[in-house]
Amino acid sequence: MKTIQTNPDIEIIFEDNHLLVVNKPSGVLSQEDHTGKPDILTLCKKYLKKEYNKPGDAFLGLLHRLDRPVSGVMVLAKTSKAASRISEQIRKRSVKKRYLVVVEGSAPPNAFLTHFLKKNSASNRVETAKPNSRDAKEAKLMFEKLDEQKGLSLLQVTLITGRAHQIRVQLAAEGYPIWGDQKYGKTKKGNIALHAFSFQLNHPTLKKEQIFSAKPPENFPWSPFNFSKHS
Repeated sequence: MKTIQTNPDIEIIFEDNHLLVVNKPSGVLSQEDHTGKPDILTLCKKYLKKEYNKPGDAFLGLLHRLDRPVSGVMVLAKTSKAASRISEQIRKRSVKKRYLVVVEGSAPPNAFLTHFLKKNSASNRVETAKPNSRDAKEAKLMFEKLDEQKGLSLLQVTLITGRAHQIRVQLAAEGYPIWGDQKYGKTKKGNIALHAFSFQLNHPTLKKEQIFSAKPPENFPWSPFNFSKHS
């Protein structure tokens, strides 16, 4: 396994002249903020600068973000051409993102969920809203239940839209919040059990479909589930 050899260290899933794909650990920011905590973009730029002896600041395009407590696949662009072409795919929703989620309770075998969401600035939370509410945006996802163990359900979620905190809010609204979600769930301990395990795109220069994936963490609440049969 190749890593970027920083602190914290980050696993490299794939790298070529155009893309750098990494497995973001839970607790690491996607991009620098006011806290000064480690972030994927800065750490990966340091890796490129050292690995390829680049003078000055290395170019690296942040194509999408994962919330700080969320782990999983992040795709970064090493060239402006790759950044432009993949950003266009994201805008057109031709990329496919799939997530693994552990929720509390017994979720149904599968579902297609549609909600309207809006940001509540006062509480700094995203909330469900009526369709005609001002600033409300439609959010869609579908999921399949892969397993159920010890009062927890393992779901594979496919995003149809890409709204802020969408998976967290929609699942909580249906009565099965994500384990460890301290903002929208019930538990107040541990890291949120939300993992971006698959990202499918059309390679910016090879023009072929590629799927990048990463296994979820091995600690609880992931540990009761056997992922070998779901891979």
